[in-house]
Amino acid sequence: MSKVVQLHSKDDVVISLHEIRKGENIQIQTADKALIDIKARDDIPKGHKMLVQSVKQGEDVLKFGYSIGKAKEDLSAGEWVHTHNLESGLHGILDYTYQPTIQNSTAVEDSKYTFQGYIRENGEAGIRNEIWIINTVGCINKTCEVLAKMGNEQFKDRQIDGIYHFSHPYGCSQLGDDLTHTQKLLAALAQHPNAAGVLIVGLGCENNQIEAFKEIIGEYPPQRIKFLKAQEVEDELSSGLRLIEELVEYAEQFERQPIPVSKLKIGLKCGGSDGFSGITANPLVGAVSDLIVANGGTTILTEVPEMFGAETILMNRAKDEETFQKIVHLINDFKQYFIRHDQEIYENPSPGNKEGGISTLEEKSLGCTQKGGHATVVDVRPYGERVVKHGLNLVNAPGNDLISVTALAAAGAHIVLFTTGRGTPFGGPVPTVKIATNSDLANRKKHWIDYNAGQLVEGQKIDELRQDLFQYILSLASGETKTNNEQFGYREISIFKEGVIL
Repeated sequence: MSKVVQLHSKDDVVISLHEIRKGENIQIQTADKALIDIKARDDIPKGHKMLVQSVKQGEDVLKFGYSIGKAKEDLSAGEWVHTHNLESGLHGILDYTYQPTIQNSTAVEDSKYTFQGYIRENGEAGIRNEIWIINTVGCINKTCEVLAKMGNEQFKDRQIDGIYHFSHPYGCSQLGDDLTHTQKLLAALAQHPNAAGVLIVGLGCENNQIEAFKEIIGEYPPQRIKFLKAQEVEDELSSGLRLIEELVEYAEQFERQPIPVSKLKIGLKCGGSDGFSGITANPLVGAVSDLIVANGGTTILTEVPEMFGAETILMNRAKDEETFQKIVHLINDFKQYFIRHDQEIYENPSPGNKEGGISTLEEKSLGCTQKGGHATVVDVRPYGERVVKHGLNLVNAPGNDLISVTALAAAGAHIVLFTTGRGTPFGGPVPTVKIATNSDLANRKKHWIDYNAGQLVEGQKIDELRQDLFQYILSLASGETKTNNEQFGYREISIFKEGVIL
């Protein structure tokens, strides 16, 4: 088996599939199919890049067929290419021109695929029959935590998939848009169809008052969402348990039934990326995303700062010029967010990314955006709002794992596909599928990792793994299996914070 892989015939670098020692001869196949030997000039860690042809100082270095940065000095074939000799070529706010690319057909197939889910009163599908407790303010996190524990003990034999509370510190003294962001995010979670019933618990004196919060939630069946103000009852625990019992009785009316894949919404996320992310897990997820979209379903891509450097690929896949302009605003508005806080726009990747072989933001973004496959971008949604169109959607949120997974769930994702080369136990409020980019991680962290995309560099074909992962998703949606985050209780939310606190 080859020790390296070249991702595009124009690339200046290859990726090491195994550690390469200085002085080792590496066989490379050139664009014209000729085989040449290149002697490694440095030790090159697994997942990192080796140069295959000389590059002058200031010239672009290509990977994925695109520039991943500029050479800091003259570079020769066989050199290890990383942060010591490669720098980002990105700078400032850019102007964009709509140049639509010809895409593969994204026409919806007459889908044969279904999953066993729950149809809610509003016609939406859910894949879990859970009770969620959402607090309007951080002051009552522990009260809600105790309520969830007591509820799970009291109703453990009932026909529900558990009672869950998602802690957060906000809602008390927030102001303006910052408060609105919190309200919209929590309201979107309250409308999530994986929750058969929702208990909203307020304290009573917070800025995020229940009356105002109800208006943001919008229309809802009164049997499905209940409200409790802790300051207005003698015993908030006994009052809360009575309301939870009513929600459990309501939830027990729902039964699993066959539902077409067109009702399924899948979030796309990467975290703790490494040099294999853009080779294995992200392209695999992109292939699954295309399959879901082709069958009438919905996929959701976020992590806006990790689109910087690859944004034009998404822009040129916009379904029309109006959608293109939405993507331009999505990108430039997030850059202005950095500027307002006097931060470098392109200060990325993280230390863990760099250790794994990613050198610049362009390289990270070109790998990251592959999770969106090749489908047309049909819409762009603000932070904290739900998707409304079938197909590939972009959602405004940062790259932070907790915040972005929460935003994907709030946007309506039933499941989040989370690719990782470094590993994390984190899970959001919906099933969070950890997909390893390499087999070492998958074998070492079996209690974190749900699926191993590292098989792609070990002889497995992407078409075979695409179908295998897709079938796993259908099994997960049908309740036949659970993710590690569900089994071990790793369920968290985090809310994007920007603004003044009193």
